[in-house]
Amino acid sequence: MSRIGRKPVQLVKGIKIERKDGLIKVTGPKGDLSAKIPSSIAIEVSENEINVKRPSDEKKMRAMHGTWRALIQNMVKGVSEGYQRKLEIVGVGYKAEMKGKRIQLALGYSHPILFEAPNGIKLEVPIPTNILISGIDKQLVGQVAAKLRSFRPPEPYKGKGVKYEGEYIRRKAGKAAATAGAKAG
Repeated sequence: MSRIGRKPVQLVKGIKIERKDGLIKVTGPKGDLSAKIPSSIAIEVSENEINVKRPSDEKKMRAMHGTWRALIQNMVKGVSEGYQRKLEIVGVGYKAEMKGKRIQLALGYSHPILFEAPNGIKLEVPIPTNILISGIDKQLVGQVAAKLRSFRPPEPYKGKGVKYEGEYIRRKAGKAAATAGAKAG
């Protein structure tokens, strides 16, 4: 049996779970999320936890078991605490600023990039070189962070670009190091 799927999802006070017509809806203080759940996955809701069950030990059912338990856990955490992702902008002249509900990025191109966040996502710029993305849907927060990073991914020579907070960028030596070694030989 799936180790992840076997674990019960703990419910925090103030979270409601509804399941009908193949749809699971999780409601909490930060909002509500819903997902279409396969009919083969059974959900047992008790007072303070949710157990996810599978009908058989087929390979597909085992995979779905752990996956849906994790997705339900993410929904419960999202509506109770929320998710956030932080991006750092590295480079001379690279910056971000809020223009109403949109974010304007100056990333070394001939034009500024305007990005509007989808519904359910909140963008903040505490300082011009940091972007804070927050929301209740883990997948959507990650997708928006990846989209913003894709406008100028960090390059390996100087590390300039948009990167996740704490992301390690492997550096390359560059052309100067290669020619210095060739002259010495």
